[in-house]
Amino acid sequence: MTLHNYLLFVIACIGLALVPGPDMVYMLARCVAQGRRAGILAALGFNLGGYAHLAAAVLGLSAILATSAVAFTFVKWVGAGYLIYLGIGALLRKHGALSISGAGLKSHDGRTILWQAFLCDVLNPKVAMFMLAFLPQFVSADATHPLLQVLLLGVTVNMICLPINLLLVCFSARLTEALRESNTLSRWMHRGMGALFIALGLRLATEKS
Repeated sequence: MTLHNYLLFVIACIGLALVPGPDMVYMLARCVAQGRRAGILAALGFNLGGYAHLAAAVLGLSAILATSAVAFTFVKWVGAGYLIYLGIGALLRKHGALSISGAGLKSHDGRTILWQAFLCDVLNPKVAMFMLAFLPQFVSADATHPLLQVLLLGVTVNMICLPINLLLVCFSARLTEALRESNTLSRWMHRGMGALFIALGLRLATEKS
């Protein structure tokens, strides 16, 4: 993995972390309902869930690599197709302003909020599929230690997402107001995400072996 590829991965992670999704909505809803501490605990729970998905991805990709480098390349191509599919869906879908409300969220102690967020992330199959599709795009199957590259990329994405989520929590009041009131902001952020997914998929398709 070259430095250029790694920096591209970092930029992609920053963009993805800023796009509103179910985790962000839940985290900010906790802020609205119960304050900053609850939002921080939700962010930490999602981050722990990310490491659980990373462990599963490493084990899965390890089994594939043990089979053959050809199988790993096939997984990369399937993952690229999945990212393009997600990207096209994001571009075509109509997005309104997000509904962020603390209504319906019962008050819980800190430990419960943390583990609730963790389980929400771990039990989300879309996150697992995304990890398996996203990480291999930046890994070379014929590298000396491809699994170490997967591990590095997985730790990187989690380390990028956590501080961004904590910053979002700190600015939750202003952010939730903007996301609730601006259809344009939400729409363009999802379009940016869609374009990013398509670009990553096409990047593999045009990459010289």
